[in-house]
Parts: sequence; C-alpha cells; structure tokens
Amino acid sequence: MSDLTQEFTWQKSSYSSTGDNCVEITRHPGGIAIRESDMPEIIISSSTARLAALLNGSKAGRFARLTG
Repeated sequence: MSDLTQEFTWQKSSYSSTGDNCVEITRHPGGIAIRESDMPEIIISSSTARLAALLNGSKAGRFARLTG
C-alpha cells in the first residue's frame, strides 16, 4: 500500500470532538482506509463491502458480547 498518510484526504467522524483521538477514514484505489488521528501512521485497509458488513453488524448489536 502506498503512503496513505500523505496522499489522501482523511475525514473525521462526525461524532469526534476537536481533540486528537478521532477515527478518520479515506477512500483509496483498493477500498477504504481507517486510522486514529492520534496514531496516523497505523492504518488498516478494507474493502467497502467488508466495512459495510462491520458497521451493519455493529448497529445490529452483533458485537455487544465483546465489550464489558
């Protein structure tokens, strides 16, 4: 993967505050990249379909057993 920290425009979550602990996302030719603003050098990449499945599962509560 190319240097996504410099090449693309990152968008912060609308739920994030103005601090440095925010989730950021960008599109790239291979799909979607996600990072935390306080550690921008660590990036995970996914296809749009897999990210959609993760978000839909989260909204449906499928990962609730992983917390607490």
